[in-house]
Amino acid sequence: MSNIEISKCWASIPKLCSIFLMLISCAISSISLISPEVVRQGRKLSALVPSAPLVLEYHKGPLLTGHASINVYILWYGRFTPSQKATITDFVSSLGETNAIPNRQPSVSSWWATTQRYTDSTRKGVSGAVKIGGQASDGLYSLGKNLKRSQIALLVKGALAKRLFPPDNRGVYLVLTAADVYVERFCMNSCGFHDSIPLSKRTTILFGWVGNSGVQCPGQCAWPFAAPLYGPPTPPLIPPNGDVGVDGMIINIAAVVAGTATNPFNTGYYQGSALAPEEAVTACSGIFGKGAYPGYAGDLLVDKRSKSSYNAYGINNREFLVPGIWEPLQLAYFV
Repeated sequence: MSNIEISKCWASIPKLCSIFLMLISCAISSISLISPEVVRQGRKLSALVPSAPLVLEYHKGPLLTGHASINVYILWYGRFTPSQKATITDFVSSLGETNAIPNRQPSVSSWWATTQRYTDSTRKGVSGAVKIGGQASDGLYSLGKNLKRSQIALLVKGALAKRLFPPDNRGVYLVLTAADVYVERFCMNSCGFHDSIPLSKRTTILFGWVGNSGVQCPGQCAWPFAAPLYGPPTPPLIPPNGDVGVDGMIINIAAVVAGTATNPFNTGYYQGSALAPEEAVTACSGIFGKGAYPGYAGDLLVDKRSKSSYNAYGINNREFLVPGIWEPLQLAYFV
């Protein structure tokens, strides 16, 4: 296996200079993607942001394409409150929500629709349908609270062996670890990853991991809801669901699921080395709105009551902050 990392640009000082130059170019101008144009307090909030030249090369491998849904199976490892679980499941369900209310734009589903512009060799786009295929809990920490990365795959295999989940080649088995669980290389330039494992000669499944960084490293994996580890000491934003760790997980879950759909076997869309690929979302690290630059997430919506910051609406009147995603047709970041 070769884990595909989900990391934050702020965790690596050498990358800041190049990212700063890239983001400065992002701040110059924008064109609207969603119609009607969404404006709040005089600011465009859904836009394609021109950037320094960047192309995510297609490496001719399969993507999660077609009309059939992408099924997300969630394994809760450790203790999550009902509120935390509801926030995360509402986000995943929002990805494939097709009945978004027109005046509730920009939406999580319109963000996910960008992945449909990633096409395979037969010109089929990534599926626009995403749903939760099942959930299971391991609240007793069956493998302890200090996990090796290889044990994430063991947890998935164990859940399948116990028939908690069915084998599903359209599935993404997502292991989510609680705030008191440390995973190897977590907070060391890693906020999550996705990978694949063979179950048999004919069946290979896709899985991913995201941890709750609210206690261990919020400045790295839950920025901009915590002060950044590096760069300008800007004040943190208020998370839209009132939980720094979980709202940070939402950002990284978005990156993991989008990366899995557009680069499932490390032969899809990415830039750079296959050992450390920049994918649909990780290529846009640190960008959440128009005008973003290091230390500034960009122009965002602000909830009038809670003063929290967000950029997308979800189901059940939820508000979320989703990361920038590369739009392959316009060669620009979608935020």
